[in-house]
Amino acid sequence: MVRIRVLVVDDHRIFAESLAAALAAEPDVDVSAAGSGPAALRCLERAVAEGRRYDVLLVDADLGGRLPGGRAAVPVQVANEEGLVDGISLVAGVRAAHPAARVVVLAERDDPRRAALALQAGACGWVAKDCSLSRLLNVIRGVLRDETHLPPALLTGVLRELTAARKHRTESERLVESLTPREREVLRCMVAGLGRKAVAERLFLSPHTVRTHMQNVLGKLGVHSTLAAVALARRAGVGPADLGPTGQIMPEASSSA
Repeated sequence: MVRIRVLVVDDHRIFAESLAAALAAEPDVDVSAAGSGPAALRCLERAVAEGRRYDVLLVDADLGGRLPGGRAAVPVQVANEEGLVDGISLVAGVRAAHPAARVVVLAERDDPRRAALALQAGACGWVAKDCSLSRLLNVIRGVLRDETHLPPALLTGVLRELTAARKHRTESERLVESLTPREREVLRCMVAGLGRKAVAERLFLSPHTVRTHMQNVLGKLGVHSTLAAVALARRAGVGPADLGPTGQIMPEASSSA
C-alpha cells in the first residue's frame, strides 16, 4: 500500500493534534504536525535528509496571525524562531523549496481574495476547517492527482480576483520595464530584504549611490515606500536577488526582468 505523508501546520495545537489524530486513523496516511511556519520548514528539510518527503501539507490560512489584505507577516527567508510566517507566505516558500509537495490551505471562512493569493502562491486547494473528514481526504487524494480544489461558492470570486491580478501584473511589468538594468538589480536586492548598506556592499557601490538608485526606483514605480516597491515587483514576477557564495549578486534571469 502506498502511504501518503501529510504535515498539518497550524498554531492552534488542539486543532492540529485533533486533525492529525483523525487523519492518522486512515490506513494509508502517515501524519505529523507543526505549530509554526519555521517548524514546518524544519520538518520538510529533516524529511528530505531522511529520504521521507511529505506529499501534502495542510496549512492554516491564518498561521501566525492574520494581516490585512493577506500581507505576509515576514518574508519566509528571514523568518524567526517565533513562527512569524503567515500561511500564504509559507505556501510560497514550500513550493519554491519543495516543488513536489502539494499544499492545501485550511481556512475558517471563505475569502475569494485570500484564496486567489493562495493559488497564486502555489496552493492546490482551499478548504474550510469545518469540512468533513471524508471531504478533506478527497481533497488530499485529489491534489496528488494534480487536481485543484475550491469550494463552488468561491469560484466566481476567485476568478474575478485572478483576472484583476493579471491586469495589475501587466501594469506592474510595464513599470518595472522602465527601470535601468542597475535599478532592476537594486530592486531585486530590495525584494530580497537587503537594506541600503547591504545593497551597497553586494553591488560594490557607495551607500549614497544606492540611495539615489532606490529613490529612482520608487519614483519610476510610482510608490512611496520600499514595501510598496517590493509588492509591485512581486506582482511583476521580479524575484529576490540570488546571492552567490561570495555574497555577490548573481546575474538576473531573463524571466524576472
